[in-house]
Amino acid sequence: MANQAKNPLKITDTILRDAHQSQAATRMRLEEMLPACDLLDNMGYWSLECWGGATFDACMRFLNEDPWERLRALKKAMPKTPLQMLFRGQNILGYKHYADDVVEQFCKKSIENGIDVVRIFDALNDPRNMEAAMKFVKFYGGKCEAAISYTISPVHSEEYFVKLAMQLEKMGADVICIKDMANLLLPFNAYSLVKKLKENISVPIHLHTHNTTGTGDMTYLMAAQAGVDIVDCALSPLANGTSNPATESLVATLKGTPRDTGLDLTQLSKAAEHFRKVAARLKKDGILDPKVLSVDTNTLLYQVPGGMLSNLISQLKQAGAEDKYYDVLAEVPRVRADFGYPPLVTPTSQIVGSQAVLNVLSGERYKVFTKESKGVLRGEYGALPGKVNEEVRKKAIGDAEVITCRPADLIAPELDKYREELKNVPGFNGSDEDVLSYALFPQVAAKFFESRLKKNDALAEATDPNAVRVFYVDDASK
Repeated sequence: MANQAKNPLKITDTILRDAHQSQAATRMRLEEMLPACDLLDNMGYWSLECWGGATFDACMRFLNEDPWERLRALKKAMPKTPLQMLFRGQNILGYKHYADDVVEQFCKKSIENGIDVVRIFDALNDPRNMEAAMKFVKFYGGKCEAAISYTISPVHSEEYFVKLAMQLEKMGADVICIKDMANLLLPFNAYSLVKKLKENISVPIHLHTHNTTGTGDMTYLMAAQAGVDIVDCALSPLANGTSNPATESLVATLKGTPRDTGLDLTQLSKAAEHFRKVAARLKKDGILDPKVLSVDTNTLLYQVPGGMLSNLISQLKQAGAEDKYYDVLAEVPRVRADFGYPPLVTPTSQIVGSQAVLNVLSGERYKVFTKESKGVLRGEYGALPGKVNEEVRKKAIGDAEVITCRPADLIAPELDKYREELKNVPGFNGSDEDVLSYALFPQVAAKFFESRLKKNDALAEATDPNAVRVFYVDDASK
């Protein structure tokens, strides 16, 4: 459809990544994506988010798929639309900091295999944990989308986020993303923040939110009014609730306005028809829990993301202490304040939550610290946004020196070490991609390589004409 809009709002669709990660534990298979790829590729999206986040781990761990093979297949099926991934800064797609040589190689291979846009974030909003990934993405020809992890606290003011965005632009960001992972950015605050960013930075602004608290659609509408350039939506079969707002609803809302997206509702409806079948399969298999579709305003009351709430309940159930639920919820903001107000996103949400549980169950605050709590307070994860409670820090790490440099500066190159280890792993195919899979998830990757080898051996045997002849001779002799 020809677009006559003055300033069309661009859309990134998350149906191939965040939508099923948020609702169905990242269990959509490549074979369920490919039939819709031609439709998606001709839709006119700004980008399609299809890789990174938890997809890499889930492909190998649960779906017996090679994540690199998935990316190549999607690129081949969708050559026109930029493909986007989510990248956790120095953590890449894992749960710890990696050396710069691993970050560089991962950026290089992601772009070589088909990624165009890389969204880079850090759980603490420490730009030092983003700088290597940003530099290498740009060096290897990718579009660098630097993200600010949105949260609410006494230190996270509008000015804080504007200043951070300006710093990321100076570091070379091609796009700035407001990453509102817990759906805490309310509509009028979104309008104000986008306005301020538009006044202070010159690169496009991309807004990402969810519909956990039921405010996502209104947040997008207000951000569109304020001039946001791009927003993340998901096709309706896997939208809303803990997922992103629905693509079709926003497209219909803006039709005929100065922010008309230019996307065709008929074509979107055809694509949605395909993913309805996928959603039905995920429900039937018990992977898509209807609870994720409902609105949960507890996130606004406690500033605790939905995933973190379920994690807290699970920990308390295991300890037979479900009656302490509200005590733990009250303790979370206190721990967060003592720890210098980290945003509650992976992995800091789990670290703060687990410490709050320990504080309540042990009957004494900070009687016991988790290894990760000590790491956060020591500076292993980067600079904390606010002032740390020094009494708590002293109790946790004693006289140990606090890390003030970029944490990755303390990590020696690792790639050669991983390649050496892989010599003894059955099924390793010698590729740089396999080395990276192993670097991020050693046990999961080793198991996957072995399984892939067996699958390939079985396939070779099945297609070997000699093997077939032997089968018939044996069969006839019985």
